[in-house]
Amino acid sequence: MGRLRDMFSPDKSLRTNPNPLADDQFQVSRYNHTREGQPSLSESFPDGVKVLRDCPNATVDICFIHGLSGNREKTWRGHGHSEPWPKTLLPSKLPRARILTYGYDAYVVAKSGTASTNRLIDHAHNLLNDLTTDRALSGASSRPLIFVAHSLGGLVLKLAIIRSRNNAEEHLQGIFEHTKGIVFMGTPHRGSWMADWAKMPASALGLIKSTSVTLLDLLQRDNQLLEYIQEEFWDMVGGLRRSGRSLEIMCFYEELPLPVFGKVVSKDSATLVGYNSATIHADHRDMVKFSSIEDNGFKRLLGELSRWESQTRLSIPPQLTQPTLVEPRIEPSRPSASDYASRDHDAGLQSYGGQASGSNASYGYPSWGSENQSPGYDVPRNPVPTSTAPVNYFSTSGGTQNNNTGSGNHFSGAVFNGAVHFGGQGS
Repeated sequence: MGRLRDMFSPDKSLRTNPNPLADDQFQVSRYNHTREGQPSLSESFPDGVKVLRDCPNATVDICFIHGLSGNREKTWRGHGHSEPWPKTLLPSKLPRARILTYGYDAYVVAKSGTASTNRLIDHAHNLLNDLTTDRALSGASSRPLIFVAHSLGGLVLKLAIIRSRNNAEEHLQGIFEHTKGIVFMGTPHRGSWMADWAKMPASALGLIKSTSVTLLDLLQRDNQLLEYIQEEFWDMVGGLRRSGRSLEIMCFYEELPLPVFGKVVSKDSATLVGYNSATIHADHRDMVKFSSIEDNGFKRLLGELSRWESQTRLSIPPQLTQPTLVEPRIEPSRPSASDYASRDHDAGLQSYGGQASGSNASYGYPSWGSENQSPGYDVPRNPVPTSTAPVNYFSTSGGTQNNNTGSGNHFSGAVFNGAVHFGGQGS
């Protein structure tokens, strides 16, 4: 037990570095117990993007990212199952989703061969490049994107999206621009959670043999890189809100402890202030292993994914699915010169487009104010006659009479062609 603690303990020489992203900061020694003739882990490790379920008419890509010492398929397998549940359970519930999984070598203790010395930032860069390439080759570069990340995978993802946002390469900005939502499952966003991991034997983490403490050392301390990731992530979220774009986030945390060793990531570390969270009735390892659609944890996760997928379909601009219909513009008839001739002088009224008598009619713009003001849409510049005296009817040429049966005795918003006569007795 003491030897394992020594193997997991960080090198004191690595405790200070002004640059959290310096290349040499997290390169630490490796313990290679590879037996002669035994294949290297690097020869067989399943890394990169794998399509679990393709969909030619997909409306969204959903990408799964495993955690520390995980595997892009085995991490997501329910007990007793040979296939990952994103491949067997999700397609029937999300038929318009293309489902992907991403693998990277995050073994702290390798089962065979030599564990990877890649740093967190290396895994993030690889995720950004590999996923960008896959989406481009699939003609899906602008398709909405949802992530489901377990444990360390959430940190890799956050850093990858940050790198996408700040990238000078335009094609690498697409991951940030099209990410719709993120489900974090047992992701340690803050806290000295890794301090306790050094006390655990390798078997408790599902790990055996050959050690590389690169990532373990990086995560064991509240170091500058983790602070950088969290600060940049919140800055990104704030920028999205200010621009009117929402980023959906859901956090799940483990409800049960690992036998003997307790909870790996606490509720406080696994949740984000201001965002929804819920438990999964399992320990840190099993919280992502669903066996059927009846698992309550699966239902909770599916509820978020379904809601976000529906939002992506509803937000597709109409012009992408159907031709735009343009309302015909009806111009008001303009009066001829003869229409401006004064008629019915005995009424002492001006005329607009015809004759009016029996009331003191006023001509003006609608009630939002002067003619220089606008209600936000096009308004005919010809004034509209408005009767301000109580009348009971108006009549037009041809003998048509229009009675006012309302209590206000008020006519407005009309443009009359031909002779118009206002009349009646006020009350």
